[in-house]
Amino acid sequence: MENLVVPITLFILALLLGVEVIGKVPATLHTPLMSGANSIHGIVIVGVVIVAAHADSPLSYVFIFLAAVLGTMNVIGGYVVTDRMLEMFKSSKPTRSNGKQSDDGKSDERQSAQKANQS
Repeated sequence: MENLVVPITLFILALLLGVEVIGKVPATLHTPLMSGANSIHGIVIVGVVIVAAHADSPLSYVFIFLAAVLGTMNVIGGYVVTDRMLEMFKSSKPTRSNGKQSDDGKSDERQSAQKANQS
């Protein structure tokens, strides 16, 4: 029982510190920080590979499978959230320069000149 006191104390202190740090993050920064943190979760997948090398019972195989699936979902989720977040910053209107470019990239003046040459 005495061997568990230190790990449980560290877990509770880490939990309290994590809640305090996350609580201080403004709402506008929460999504970018969490998407980056989820991407870092790939370390869990590396840990799963290391632990899988030492697996020797059916129960350990179940836990390894669960850890691999959940870790992979978290990594993919981090990239999906980041991609969605970056999509919000793309402009929906095409940019126009002084030459008034159309969709195919040619200026209106060039198109008029080409039409005049064709006739």
